[in-house]
Amino acid sequence: MSELARLVGMSAPSVSERVRRLEAGGVVRGFTIDVDTRAIGYEIRAMVRIRPLPGKLHLVEKLIQEQPKFVQCDKITGDDPFLARLVVHSIEQMDDVLESLSEHAVTSTAVIKGTSVKRRLPPL
Repeated sequence: MSELARLVGMSAPSVSERVRRLEAGGVVRGFTIDVDTRAIGYEIRAMVRIRPLPGKLHLVEKLIQEQPKFVQCDKITGDDPFLARLVVHSIEQMDDVLESLSEHAVTSTAVIKGTSVKRRLPPL
């Protein structure tokens, strides 16, 4: 809180109180760390569009949730109901993860080459 207070030019107690109110009001839901997955051996990052086969939506969602190499997954509109972020050590490992979905879903994968815009807050 002291560092945040310095950044915004306020006292630490004032910042602490404002953060507490934002948490209580549901605006701030939690705090996180930003880990460079490549630094811990996950050399490949990919976005995977996932289209479950008919009648397999809930099963595929469960499989995605149970696979820890999917580090994020959003439900989206359009032909593919899931857009997932995948981190793996190798192409072979990516193939293994995608193969585990293959009898229940069709996937389309795009390897992430870089990030133009880091995760950020919308304008407040």
